[in-house]
Amino acid sequence: MKILIFGKGYMGARCASAWGEDTVLSDVFVNSVEDVLKEIERVRPDAVLNAAGVRGKPNVDWCEDHARETIRGNTLLPILIAEACQEAGTYLLHMGSGCIFYGDSPHDDRAWREDDHGNPVPVYSRSKWAADLVLSTLPHVGIARIRMPIDWTPSPDNLIDKLARFPKVIDVENSVTIVDDMVSVFHALMDQRAAGVFHVTNPGTVKHREILELYRELVDPAHACEWIGNDDLVAQGFATKGRSNNFLSSARLGEHGIAMRPVRDALRDTMMKYAHAKKSNL
Repeated sequence: MKILIFGKGYMGARCASAWGEDTVLSDVFVNSVEDVLKEIERVRPDAVLNAAGVRGKPNVDWCEDHARETIRGNTLLPILIAEACQEAGTYLLHMGSGCIFYGDSPHDDRAWREDDHGNPVPVYSRSKWAADLVLSTLPHVGIARIRMPIDWTPSPDNLIDKLARFPKVIDVENSVTIVDDMVSVFHALMDQRAAGVFHVTNPGTVKHREILELYRELVDPAHACEWIGNDDLVAQGFATKGRSNNFLSSARLGEHGIAMRPVRDALRDTMMKYAHAKKSNL
């Protein structure tokens, strides 16, 4: 299967590396439907992955003061890519975000389903939810929502690295996405041309405290941090708006015969590989 990827950031590059020579990581900066159509004509892919987007630096608080740039990158850009894929008859998998949900769902298990309506608060989450609303109406389009990616490859975008560098960390529980599993799921969804919304998160939930306990066990026994409550994040000036914390149900993957490892098994395996990668880079 030949895959064309838009978005040369961490996730796009990670997928391209894993999938090998049949994958093309586009250099094109998309401004129009025509830009996308030209790339599709050049590459002639069986499927397109949109891994492009705007998250802001140093974090999503940047998006609060740059709403237009955020909307262009997270709402308008996916629509342009989707329109081109519809015209070319090419399947599109769009990488979405589970950050569109805040708090517990109305279901008894508190987990959000793929067809639940989002309740986003900040600009970043609203821009991602807006794209989901539009793209989910189109045929031959899949939306793969991920949460807090955890990878064995050290990176500023890796949740392990993010938590390890903070002197103060909120003690919260979430669904997360183990990147090794995500890469395989994305490929399977594109191979099936699976339409609709999918939560690409490992079964189960994990607390930040558990991640850092495993980090101390396998990576750095001397690591230490101060634990704070979720409300302290804004109260102490570490963020302008509260972060999304939620549990996601990934039942729709099972309907397509796709499975991800239980989160704690996958997390330990990933942290062991991460520790090896850190030692190899010393």
